[in-house]
Amino acid sequence: MTVTTTPVPELSDDPYAPDTLADPHPFFTRLRAAGSAAWLPQYGVHAFGRDAEVREILEDWRTFISGAGVGEINIHRVPPRRQPGILEVDPPVHTRMRDAMNAVINPREMRKLRAGFQEFADELVTRVIEQGSFDAVTDFAQVYPIRVFADAVGIPREGREANLIAQGAANFATFGPQNEVAQGHLRAGEGTYDWVLEACRRENLDPAGMGAGIWREADAGNVPPEEATLLVRAMLSAGLDTTIIALGNTIRWLAAHPEQYARVHENPRLMKFAIDEAFRFDSPFQSFYRTTSRDTVIGGIELPAETKVLLFLGSANRDEAKWGPDAHEFDIDRDASGHLTFGMGIHQCVGQPISRLEMDVLLTTFAKRVRRLEFTAEPQPFIHTTLCGYESLPVTVQAA
Repeated sequence: MTVTTTPVPELSDDPYAPDTLADPHPFFTRLRAAGSAAWLPQYGVHAFGRDAEVREILEDWRTFISGAGVGEINIHRVPPRRQPGILEVDPPVHTRMRDAMNAVINPREMRKLRAGFQEFADELVTRVIEQGSFDAVTDFAQVYPIRVFADAVGIPREGREANLIAQGAANFATFGPQNEVAQGHLRAGEGTYDWVLEACRRENLDPAGMGAGIWREADAGNVPPEEATLLVRAMLSAGLDTTIIALGNTIRWLAAHPEQYARVHENPRLMKFAIDEAFRFDSPFQSFYRTTSRDTVIGGIELPAETKVLLFLGSANRDEAKWGPDAHEFDIDRDASGHLTFGMGIHQCVGQPISRLEMDVLLTTFAKRVRRLEFTAEPQPFIHTTLCGYESLPVTVQAA
């Protein structure tokens, strides 16, 4: 039993119910109001939704480990579905895997990618302007990373559309409870994991791509060969799944705030601030678990070793104690740089530079060339147990 030094309120909410997943923020507000944490009896776990505690847990990787899995299952006790990747290992294994990723994902390599990213951004923005009306998810946000980033990694083009999006949704569906929503994504992703692993093998990669760079790290003895494929797959996830959602989320909130979009159009340098605010305001990555490695106390709650805790990053990113009374407002003038969307500490998303480059190039190009952006129908939420974005964003644009 968990012993507490302060009373821990219970919340009857099911954060993984479809209605809550479609709009989690009313639940997040109740979670933060409950205290430093709340007990969710349905899942038998303490849930943390305030910035202070979530940030402390993320930064204290020795006490709150990832190696027992970032989902609700403790893989110290239950064998994992597949070999854990960089998200579910701790030092020293995590250190060598991250060093290998950093050798490939660095400022010098990012500079090499910009020209190719810009070329397709110009092409795609021209295409949607000519269409006039389009879906900002399926015709825009999905199209760009599947082309430019998968090219940068160096995986084959054939089969990308049929496999990458479904595999990403299935992969992240393992981070939460295996309810009907998660099972739906897992069924839709059947067979895609094998396709992705095959695409990430050395013999199937473009020798000039970033994936081949990971294999060179293996050749140098920096990571064992069996980890190289997993790292290429992790790289794909870092620059693809959440980037697609973040692109859609940014378009969604700029379209909902035409006066702010008009300012970005007039001064496209503001787009980087709009992107950061969208990361904060509508976090594409909402939640995951950590596990205590030893007895500890946080927020006045005593937790024994081997206890799972549930972190809601999407809630922390709207914590009024951190962001002020207007935390629920989208505001490109806000300094949103302290958000937790990419995590914090040693497990902070290694693919962050890739995601930022993709979004900066595409959305800045869009802002320069599109004078007006409006919805033509209601946005349709993407229902997922870990990710938060949109299934469909019908919009119309007017060229500058």
